Amino acid sequence: MENESRVWCAADPGVLELPSGRLVRGRGLRRPLDPTAPAPAYGVYLLGARPPSSPWESRWLRWPDFRLPADRRDAREALTEAWRRAAGERVEIACAGGRGRTGTALACLAVLDGVPAGEAVAFVRRHYDRRAVETPWQRRYVRGFALSG
Repeated sequence: MENESRVWCAADPGVLELPSGRLVRGRGLRRPLDPTAPAPAYGVYLLGARPPSSPWESRWLRWPDFRLPADRRDAREALTEAWRRAAGERVEIACAGGRGRTGTALACLAVLDGVPAGEAVAFVRRHYDRRAVETPWQRRYVRGFALSG
């Protein structure tokens, strides 16, 4: 990957390394950012209401807690953009708690990165958070993500 200083460190908290080597940070917005940690270059925020503005470029997806994205086409576009940008930028995916919606989005990024859709939830649970992707409909959304493009 080009310019390693522009991407996350794989050992940093919340960072998921995809099979391609892309690094994406997932986090819960309820937990404050470590002021010494590098800031993302781009964030995708998965919340039921618009988040406060951030000092970096960001995109909001209306995605209520324990649910699915309100606009699935918009979600696919946002996640595809996040996956593309993660090749050379610090990309962050976040919801309030950092598990359900964030885990679902990270599993979709894993699908974009070549992980079979039926294995993406297990991949994220193994490499990001063992409780990621909280509901049966979130798991179903990930399985169908490969077909929705």
